[in-house]
Amino acid sequence: MTAILGISAFYHDSAAALVVDGEIVAAAQEERFTRKKHDHGFPQHAIDFCLEEAGLSPDRLDYVGFYDKPLAKFERLLETYLAFTPRGYQSFRQAIPLWLKQKLHLPREMSRGLRDGYSGRYVFTEHHESHAASAFFPSPFDEAAILTLDGVGEWSTCCYGVGRDNKIQLTHEIRFPHSLGLLYSAFTYYTGFRVNSGEYKVMGLAPYGKPVYRDAILEHVLLDLKQDGSFRMDMSYFDYCHGLTMTSKKFHRLFGGPPRKPESQLTQREMDLAASVQSVTEEIMLRMANHVHNETGMKHLVLAGGVALNCVGNGRVLREGPFEHIWIQPAAGDAGGALGTALFIWHQLLEKPRDPRGHDSQKASLLGPQFSDADILSTLRRHDAVYTSCDSDDDLCDEVADLLAREKVVGWFQGRMEFGPRALGARSILGDARSPTMQSVMNLKIKFRESFRPFAPIVMREYVDRYFEMRPCEDSPYMLLVAPVRQEIRTKPESNDEESSGIDQLHGCRSSVPAITHVDYSARVQTVDKERHPLLYKLLSRFHEKTGCPVLINTSFNVRSEPLVCSPDDAFQCFLATDMDALVLGRHILLKDDQLRRITEADRDEHLVKFQLD
Repeated sequence: MTAILGISAFYHDSAAALVVDGEIVAAAQEERFTRKKHDHGFPQHAIDFCLEEAGLSPDRLDYVGFYDKPLAKFERLLETYLAFTPRGYQSFRQAIPLWLKQKLHLPREMSRGLRDGYSGRYVFTEHHESHAASAFFPSPFDEAAILTLDGVGEWSTCCYGVGRDNKIQLTHEIRFPHSLGLLYSAFTYYTGFRVNSGEYKVMGLAPYGKPVYRDAILEHVLLDLKQDGSFRMDMSYFDYCHGLTMTSKKFHRLFGGPPRKPESQLTQREMDLAASVQSVTEEIMLRMANHVHNETGMKHLVLAGGVALNCVGNGRVLREGPFEHIWIQPAAGDAGGALGTALFIWHQLLEKPRDPRGHDSQKASLLGPQFSDADILSTLRRHDAVYTSCDSDDDLCDEVADLLAREKVVGWFQGRMEFGPRALGARSILGDARSPTMQSVMNLKIKFRESFRPFAPIVMREYVDRYFEMRPCEDSPYMLLVAPVRQEIRTKPESNDEESSGIDQLHGCRSSVPAITHVDYSARVQTVDKERHPLLYKLLSRFHEKTGCPVLINTSFNVRSEPLVCSPDDAFQCFLATDMDALVLGRHILLKDDQLRRITEADRDEHLVKFQLD
């Protein structure tokens, strides 16, 4: 037996992943245990979980890998500060202590995290190498082109190459400071959202605006955008090389003023800025995909890196690009690097074969902790909860389908937790996609988040082409592709909706499943099948039988600024703190009205204050 632990830490979304004899056994992000969103500290809890899941102690690990090369990253940091001296001194002064304390002493930190029980070799892969490994090795393809896009690793910000059998080779790169990921993050900062966590908000906001700043970006900010998707950036518009913010005063003058203050009212300018940077991003992704296809001649493409979470761009690459199929690592950001480095060691360094068999080896990305019925019952008794229990999965799905058909919002907690940023049916909040009011209700009363944010559908895979412009039974199990809603189910907006603009567009009804249809008639699609999600598929089937609709809303089981729930206790606390109507923990169903009869209003207010804090 060969056990390999991969670790990502200290930058963004720390995580651990364990591979045993080539099989992905466990993977989880540290934030799920510490309850600190995007926790970048050492992933002690995630490591402990992975080892416990496999029944291993640290001394039984054969290899431990880290997802980038800290010395090379430190070299880039020093060279950048020297190039901009003395302007970067304040940023330098803030960064150096953490490097001297932890980041330059990773073997020591990892040994400490493994309780000094591991005496083997530490392997450091390059950042984009770990992204590439996470994209290709679990993919369903024998061979594929590889494209990785993110903010920055050591020096690379984008790489491409090929994967064949059990080997990957990256051949071309774009280097820091020129970065599509950092360009998008700059606009995330400028539009008032948090860098490294608010990029998906910019993507969701884009359809409310028009790309009126696209030409300004292409003429002033991006220099020499080539047909192959490569580019340079005019760094005088940015501050991230030497300062404490993303954008410079020159950037602010070009786009009409200072950055939006966080939590202040969104204006048409922010919507148009979001639309503009999204348009440019999609154009670059398409050019890159075409170039990589021309250079490699591959039929398939795999993607990873933070930019690969831009599911709108991914959808366009699939629909308009030259590749027959694409596969995207579900944990495409830094967390996925932990898995990538473990798989890189197994296949590339140890030269172990891989056998794709026509399907991916990601196990539906359900790689986190699971809790027994005894664990769930212990939680319910500790909280003196009121619940009913079902004798079978059939009875459970029948009752929950009834609740959903009556437009109840249901927290759904089943099996192993998802690895990656998306709820994929294990830690989900479900709702009726047919309801014209469900989007607003779930955003404001359940998630406590911005009203403009769209919700994603889950759909039985055999019906995906009836509702969305996708191929029959096309696979999208990881919610990483956006597709247009089919013309046949669209509804014509009322006359006042046609004239609306900005956030006012939110109120129009655009299809027979309005709660998951964005203002541009798009949806971020997750397909559900019997093999990957047998219980969720059974629930969708029952809902379909009762309503004639095989589509539900699926959003992550959390509230704003909180990570996805991990444990039954997390789920119960979140349930109490929101206007969720029902909670399903395993085969046990809790109704909100029953709970409210047993807790005081003061207790509930305390929960609401806790979960609404940003």
